[in-house]
Amino acid sequence: MKKLNIFAVIVTLLFGLNATAEAQITDKPGFGKFAITGATIHTVTNGTIESGIILIDGEEIAFVGENARITNEYTRIDASGKHVYPGFIDGWSGLGLVEISAVPVTVDNAELGQFNPHMYAFTAFNPHSASIPVTRVSGVTTVLSHPSSGSIAGKAAVMDLWGYSPDSMAVKKSGALIMNLPSSSGGGWWDDRSEEEIKKQYEQNLKEINDFLDKARFYNQMMKEYESDPSNKTKPDYDPRMEAMREVLAGDVPVVISVNDEQEILDAIDWIKDNDDMNFIFEGVREGWRVAEEIAEAGVPVLTTTLYTPSRDYDNYQRPYQNPGLMAQAGVKVAVVSDDIENSRNTPFEAGYAATYGMGVEEALKAVTIYPAEIFGVADRLGSLEAGKQANLFIADGDPFEPMTNIEQVFIKGYKIPMVSRHIQLYQEFLDRDAVNE
Repeated sequence: MKKLNIFAVIVTLLFGLNATAEAQITDKPGFGKFAITGATIHTVTNGTIESGIILIDGEEIAFVGENARITNEYTRIDASGKHVYPGFIDGWSGLGLVEISAVPVTVDNAELGQFNPHMYAFTAFNPHSASIPVTRVSGVTTVLSHPSSGSIAGKAAVMDLWGYSPDSMAVKKSGALIMNLPSSSGGGWWDDRSEEEIKKQYEQNLKEINDFLDKARFYNQMMKEYESDPSNKTKPDYDPRMEAMREVLAGDVPVVISVNDEQEILDAIDWIKDNDDMNFIFEGVREGWRVAEEIAEAGVPVLTTTLYTPSRDYDNYQRPYQNPGLMAQAGVKVAVVSDDIENSRNTPFEAGYAATYGMGVEEALKAVTIYPAEIFGVADRLGSLEAGKQANLFIADGDPFEPMTNIEQVFIKGYKIPMVSRHIQLYQEFLDRDAVNE
């Protein structure tokens, strides 16, 4: 009798499924040395290799190419006729911070107060979220999980989607500082404030942000002077909020600003000119196509999506799908994201829309791999298939941007992920319902 896989037993007990032990065992999850042979390898940064070989040794990719000596230490995976891609990166998600939006005790993506740069999404990340396996078996192996509250919400984290604790999953605990600038355009048709009131509120909110940043810069300067020569000096009082801003002011952690309509984008571009000691990223940017050249000139990378309703009644219905491609054509570095929680798994299809409506397949592939890796400073480990990089990749039977394509196997940090998720379990359960009823 075959020895049951512990993971499979736990899953079966938790969800009460009638899947057989034999069916679960065939996944054979594990960690070690693997040789993927015969595949079409999409390296992203070094072209496509036909009938190539990838060697995985522990957490890293040891070899990518056409000819390699494969010793008996390696478990061979015949991927003839298949395609291998780097694991996709969803650069804007609430995955791991929210389980069920309608159930408050499962929502942990916000803190009280307007300025919380010292709050880290990493510490609230739930590694056992049911949405994580659903996401990773779709080819998305890494996400930026971000907080959402106040003017400065806190630090987002770059997280791999395999592990048993936030520590084991974190690629970069300080992935980005999340900032929400006020809007000078008002709140929409339901906003009954006068233009004067809107302007006054906008200026007041912006002043509060500027004052906070001025305090952070002053604190940073004091600490630098003390650290360079502490003799005959009193050490400044420790302030966790100001301390958390130091890596941001040093340019080590980028700042993500959510902007959508044309005027918000232009206002943000003007504002960042006065804050050139920080690195900025725009998120949302739904009307980015209107001011694509201005964004490109400012040198600001963008995180955007495609599945939303056009901002204005008279806009063509295709604009959301065309938006990433139009910005990319203007010279903007664009990362396509899900902007979702439960549906972070849809990142490949978001990129598929962008590819179809002007971005092109090659650029869309970069928009979910190497570009988000570069934007968040993890391109030395993720985003492409290269020797020495972390072994985050998947094997598919076709184009992963196509909904009918099957993701057959996923590796994260070299670990051969069990291809099990809540969606797969429910599919299998209800697929056999007629046989059960008989």
